[in-house]
This record gives sequence, structure tokens and C-alpha cells, in this order.
Amino acid sequence: MTLTTPATLHISIIIPTLNEEHNLGRLLDALQACQGLEIIVADGGSIDHTLDIARNHGVLVVSSPAGRGCQQNEGAEKSSTDILLFLHCDSRLPDSFPELVHAVLNRPGTAAGSFRLHIDAAGYAYRLIEWGANVRSRLLGLPYGDQALFVRKNTFAEAGGFPDQPLLEDLKLVCRLRRLGKIGIAPAPVTTSARRWQRLGVFRTTLVNQVILAGYLLGIKPEKLARLYNR
Repeated sequence: MTLTTPATLHISIIIPTLNEEHNLGRLLDALQACQGLEIIVADGGSIDHTLDIARNHGVLVVSSPAGRGCQQNEGAEKSSTDILLFLHCDSRLPDSFPELVHAVLNRPGTAAGSFRLHIDAAGYAYRLIEWGANVRSRLLGLPYGDQALFVRKNTFAEAGGFPDQPLLEDLKLVCRLRRLGKIGIAPAPVTTSARRWQRLGVFRTTLVNQVILAGYLLGIKPEKLARLYNR
């Protein structure tokens, strides 16, 4: 992780949390090694030690009703910098990420960006998932939230922020942003935990994700699809 650079002074890292005491401390330690960032923990009602960890690290804490979209909107509203970067609590940014963020957003016609995906687990199945996500992001301009979306604050506001829905809020926002410009992909990966694939198994998790995506594209309400996701 790089230390202070001029680029860090214009970036707010917004981290949505809900009972993330096992992940948040390590993430904040890593981010605070890169001085000059504004770090915002957007909590959705944690009942473990998540809030204590955030406050002990001296970062800004905001609260909202549970829901990743709602939480991230609240964090964005309270931010004081030009660029918003939305980071899941079980993910880690690449080295020199501030320079990469600025390089992507400074490309002509670019509305927003993200990083490539790397899953923190061994095995061909994970490499295949990464490959599919990175091809989708590059060719279709459709990165998901676990790839650490970043966008200028005024562009985020113009797109209307994240929708208030229980899942696929990241996909909806990216589709809105694509109407405003290109979605750039930084030439480095964000590393994310394999925990959601390991909980149900790689095949079952991937199948559920694809069924939910297909249902959403066919017009099924996110509230109904969320029941399948949470089983």
C-alpha cells in the first residue's frame, strides 16, 4: 500500500457494514497505511463489535437502515471529497489504487470505473469465476460491487445513486452510469474473500447468482429474488 500521495486527498472510501467485526479491523489497518484518504463506515445496524472497531480507528461512522444501497448512499452523502470508492468489507485494494482511480476517471468520456476481480482462494473454479467477471466487465462495461466501484461525486448524484432495493443495487447503478459515459476497468485486481462461494459451494452459489440475474433481467422484483439469495 502506498503512503500519502496527492491523489489520496480527493478520495472517500465508503465501506458498508453489517456485523463485520472479523473483517473490518484488518481492512481499516490496511487503508490507514495510505494516509490522506477519507474513510467512511456506513453501518446498517450491527449488533457485534463492528461500530467499536470503526470508532477506535477514528474513521467517520454513519448509520442507516440495513441495505447495501441505502448504506452506501448515506456514506456518499456524508463524504467531503471529489471521488467516491465503494469497498466491500471483505475486499482489499491493489497497491497504488489512488493513482489507478484517477487515471481511469481522467480518461475522456468515462463516467465511472472499477478494478479487475481476484478471489482469495486456490482452485480452477475460482479462476473461472474471475475470468468470467473480468470478461463481462471489459466487454460489457458491467462490473459488480465486489470489484470496488468508483465514481466522481457529481456523476454519482447525476445517476441518482444506488437504488433502494435488497440486491443487485450495484448492477442498477452501473446501468445508470453507462448512460452517462464509459465504465473503465483499472489494470489491477481488487482481492475479495471467497466466503460467499465457500458457504454454499462454488457451483451452487454461481447457479443461484445466475438465476437471480436472469430473473432480474426478466423483470422479477428484487424483493422476491432476495428470498432466493438469502436461503
